[in-house]
Amino acid sequence: MNNLTNDIRDIAIIAHVDHGKTTLVDAMLKQTHTFRDNEVEMQQTTILDSNDLERERGITILSKNTSVFYKGTKINIIDTPGHADFGGEVERVLNMADGVLLIVDAAEGPLPQTKFVLKKALEYNLKVILVINKIDRKDARPAEILNETENIFLHLASHEDQLHVPIVYAIGRDGKAWNSLPTSFEEPGSLEPLFETIINTVPKAVIRENEPFQMQISTLDYDSYLGKLCIGRIRKGKLVKNQTITLVEDNKVIGNFKAEKIYTQIGIKRQEVEEAISGDIIALAGIPELSIGQTVTDPSTPESLPNITITPPTLKITIGPNTSPLAGREGKYTTSRQIRERLLKEKETNLGLKIEENPDGIDFLVSGRGELHLAILIENMRRGSYELQVSKPQVILSEVNGVKCEPYEEVTIDVDPTYVGAVTSEMGSRKGQLLDMVAQDQGNTRLVYKISQRNLLGARNGLLTQTKGTVLFNSIFLGYEPVGPIIDKLRNGVLLASESGKSLSYGLENAQDRGKMFIGPGINVYEGMIVGENTRNEDIEINVCKGKAMTNVRSNKEVGIQLVPPVTLSLEQWLDFIEDDELLEVTPISLRGRKKYLTDVERRRAKRTNG
Repeated sequence: MNNLTNDIRDIAIIAHVDHGKTTLVDAMLKQTHTFRDNEVEMQQTTILDSNDLERERGITILSKNTSVFYKGTKINIIDTPGHADFGGEVERVLNMADGVLLIVDAAEGPLPQTKFVLKKALEYNLKVILVINKIDRKDARPAEILNETENIFLHLASHEDQLHVPIVYAIGRDGKAWNSLPTSFEEPGSLEPLFETIINTVPKAVIRENEPFQMQISTLDYDSYLGKLCIGRIRKGKLVKNQTITLVEDNKVIGNFKAEKIYTQIGIKRQEVEEAISGDIIALAGIPELSIGQTVTDPSTPESLPNITITPPTLKITIGPNTSPLAGREGKYTTSRQIRERLLKEKETNLGLKIEENPDGIDFLVSGRGELHLAILIENMRRGSYELQVSKPQVILSEVNGVKCEPYEEVTIDVDPTYVGAVTSEMGSRKGQLLDMVAQDQGNTRLVYKISQRNLLGARNGLLTQTKGTVLFNSIFLGYEPVGPIIDKLRNGVLLASESGKSLSYGLENAQDRGKMFIGPGINVYEGMIVGENTRNEDIEINVCKGKAMTNVRSNKEVGIQLVPPVTLSLEQWLDFIEDDELLEVTPISLRGRKKYLTDVERRRAKRTNG
């Protein structure tokens, strides 16, 4: 296949989480014979989700690009995350596309992130193709979903051209698409209608090919042999191997370099090429130090492209080296310097993050787009053998026209009618404002709330518990509004270990009468470590290392100790659980809650000092 075809289309695939983006890309790759029949990818699903966390959670976290050839046209495809917390990834890569496939689930319909990604696509003035996916679901309602989506277009579009959107109906899992709603899903089919719509709707990417070379860096990668690779779309001109190139930022020349290696994407593999033309998405080696948003140009015209704008973070957390009595036992990287290097490396590619050093200590203030955004960073560091301690997430307040404001979100909750009372009670206690409540065809009830992000923290995990894991909970950032009422503490007090050592069944049996236990027997504990949740509001110290006094006298009344299985909290649940005076100890093996001040004397002194 001639990789220098002059017929290129650049598209991004955008959607709410779990509406079928990555599955549709799988079918596009397979049907265009990107792989040989005997290659392992032909049997795989979610081919682009190569990250372990992506496969475990079933979500896309990192944007990725691939390409297919259809009737001589090269189609570059950018798969984007669907979760609102990774909106920075979407914003970062949309400038590489001329069009988008907006995927909407035929049963769930447009959800908060659908609005967010569509708004961004229309701001970039990209051509939109609406794909109503999963039309074979028993609860599918494609006509109604089309009407709901068109209403969103009417609300977001800035000019009439953006309302003329081609519609494709699809079953991504089966690799079938139609230009109109089919009467039967059993008939043989393919994605040809989708490919033809892309060719006819999205403009050709090859433009201004005779002008000097210019490309903006949209993402970075690393190769152990070549060092840093910058990835972006060639805006104009062409690039030839070993050509001299200039790195520019804000129209200032940073340096001149040589294009040592040029790669283009063929399927999911990079292929080295001698030259690349305008409109193609390439990876380039030869510039040792660079960052996202900079421009690579021909030395004759060192001009910057406009900076990539990213919505600012709304949530912050403190990350520092582990200082607990068990520090250094379970991780490889434990020092402040090692954590700093890892965070700075993350910042290079994760544009949604902001990282500041704490001038008063050895920890770092890390700001992100939401709880999941920060939890994924912590989980990745944990799997990289880092030991950390992290604080409770806090919202970032902002001053607007002299008024102190906080971030607000729109929350969409789909739940069985049985649990509507639990949802309204939980959201009411969090000062949420009910905007809409609708009974849906598939039997669920949809509730839409407006709520401050500060009062929303922990709501998702609380509702999952109350609805036995059946609730669908989605949110989107609305903007900053004046600070509203703050909710009272919703959590009870904690059970704290009063002694250091190993937990014993006898001590745990006494402790479990006071509340829910987070540990079982044989666990290393230390004074000030959280071992459970109290049934009351206050914190209680309890000795879980206490053993039964030995005696020579045996009694028939003695019975075996009965322990209730401990509750195991996930990383996100721990972040929701801890309070301002507590920390979460994170190691590759363990998650432990603890008080910032471990002894009772230190806690009393800190309380007096802080008033």
